[in-house]
Amino acid sequence: MISFIGTYDCKADAKGRVMLPVALKNQMSPMLNQGFVLKRSVFQPCLELYPMAEWNLLMEKMNKKNRFKKKNNDFIRRFSAGVKVIEIDATGRLLIPKNLISIANITKEVVLSSAINIVEIWDKASYERVIDETADDFASLAEEVMGDDGDEVS
Repeated sequence: MISFIGTYDCKADAKGRVMLPVALKNQMSPMLNQGFVLKRSVFQPCLELYPMAEWNLLMEKMNKKNRFKKKNNDFIRRFSAGVKVIEIDATGRLLIPKNLISIANITKEVVLSSAINIVEIWDKASYERVIDETADDFASLAEEVMGDDGDEVS
């Protein structure tokens, strides 16, 4: 199971290239040869970077959806809109396509934030705004999401 750790401040150049921090690149090193998929987030104004193995697991799940149900077809179309296969280059840079830069409002300051098996890519101002907005409700959110659902936590 893939589990990324860390939040990293980075800079994007004029062409949309982001140099991966060494700590994150080291975590990604076992996956570099397979490539990655970059897509817009469903819920937030950010991008999501999936290692190819994780993307393939998600696609297996999506492929089980009945394509003769309109809502499934509509969801799959919207979910996959703008999806790009990308690679990390030899110098450790990630090139974010221009259409995805505009979707996430990425300027120069970028935050790469681990989200278990994927990495979220945020414009720094947007990331800080979302973190600030959810700070007050985080305790009740944590209780609702993680509390007393029958799972034993050691």
